[in-house]
Amino acid sequence: MRSSTRRPIVAAAAAVGVIAALGSAALGTVSTVSAQVGGRPARPQVTPPKGPVRQVIFKYCTSCHGIDDYAFYAQDRAAWDALLDAKHRGREVTLPAADRVMLLDWLAERFGPQTKPFPRTYVPQEVTTFYSDDEAEALLKRACTSCHDPDRYNDARFSPDRWRVVIVDMRERGAKLADEELERLVEWLGRTKGANQ
Repeated sequence: MRSSTRRPIVAAAAAVGVIAALGSAALGTVSTVSAQVGGRPARPQVTPPKGPVRQVIFKYCTSCHGIDDYAFYAQDRAAWDALLDAKHRGREVTLPAADRVMLLDWLAERFGPQTKPFPRTYVPQEVTTFYSDDEAEALLKRACTSCHDPDRYNDARFSPDRWRVVIVDMRERGAKLADEELERLVEWLGRTKGANQ
């Protein structure tokens, strides 16, 4: 009696396992597409600086927040000083004067008025048609080589999200790219010059 009862249970468990595996595979496809479409604005990715200011940032800033939001601003030293005061008002943040000077110097140099702030409103569009190698390379030649040598992007290896940040930043600096071109180029770069290539 036990073995006859057990067989349907084992068969049912196997069926559930197959359904779960198929569901996981389907969800994997959905999450890939949803990660591509997202519906959320693209976020900048700021690389921490080298040298002593890096230690200041890691000691006093990143224990509470990231540094990527710095890229949304392009302001002078006085404006950075006022922003630091406003953002930390009511919090017990003790940043020694020498470290604050170092941080403000870096912020004003890296994200000063001469720079372009990262756009807060760019939302990636869904890619439904894809570039061939020839199409993507022609677009790169048109949009990028007036300022950069092709080795600059041919030698780089980034994730699609990082490529998006780079390309959105370049568009803000003058590269002539429509949103659809931008996203198709992100997809192609991620596929051909991705972090795993």
